[in-house]
Amino acid sequence: MIKMKEGFKGERFVYLPEESLKEYSKDPLIGNLYIRKIGFFPKVKFHYVQKDSGVDYAMLIYCTDGRGKYHIHDKTYQVEKNQYIIIPPHVPYSFEADVNAPWTIYWIHFRGKLVNSFLSPNPSPQIILSDERSRQQVRIRLFEETYNSFAMGYIKEYLSYSSMCLYTFLSTFIFQEQFRHIGTPTHNELSFSMRVIYYLQEHVETNLTLQELAEYFKYSESHFSTLFQKETGTSPIHYFTRLKIQKACQYIELTDMKLNEIAMRLGFEEQAYFSRVFTKVMGISPSAYRKKETDK
Repeated sequence: MIKMKEGFKGERFVYLPEESLKEYSKDPLIGNLYIRKIGFFPKVKFHYVQKDSGVDYAMLIYCTDGRGKYHIHDKTYQVEKNQYIIIPPHVPYSFEADVNAPWTIYWIHFRGKLVNSFLSPNPSPQIILSDERSRQQVRIRLFEETYNSFAMGYIKEYLSYSSMCLYTFLSTFIFQEQFRHIGTPTHNELSFSMRVIYYLQEHVETNLTLQELAEYFKYSESHFSTLFQKETGTSPIHYFTRLKIQKACQYIELTDMKLNEIAMRLGFEEQAYFSRVFTKVMGISPSAYRKKETDK
């Protein structure tokens, strides 16, 4: 079977030389917790890593789509969508994407004097609850903040900032219950359509069908659509598509991600289809939109 470590379509990652990290880690703001390498791999078929002697850093893997598996302490675990693992340092392990449903993962290698405080006592994958209160997009924005700051890591102040961001990002996993309940309205404060919209916002980077939405909210497809359209004036899938394009506009304006990377991030397997949908909604192609925003 083909096995690959890196080199996937749509991948993004960044790292600094070990010499720079060693020097920067002498600063206590950085040395207590800092990034070695950080990245995002979308639907990475044949992804495989094996470390027979372990490594000198911990690793977070957050699976947002597809599935994979990893082997540690003589046991093999399945890693599913909306689960994460934190692999401790100095322990042999391996992991790989599923061949039929390869995972999409956010991942970080991290070191520091406080690494042990962020390790899980349980090696099995931990679940990230996926509902209208999950705040997944807040977590993803934190990842992007951390990623972009670390990418500027040749300037020490940016590396320091990335280390501070890392505390918050890791905390969204370790203190998930607290993270979920800060800044979100209670269930009783939300109308039906707002509950659905929150859920759609949280899953804007995945592909949801009408059947999946109706099943989650415990309605038939027809009744679910009728209720949503009555409150919003539009169908749930049409609304979801517009949310995706709105998110695409944010990526185009605020990041240097390539258009094919944005398409894959938002669940469009083909850039051509993404361009057609974007043009239909915005009245302008993604490339023309980027040029217009750049010219501004």
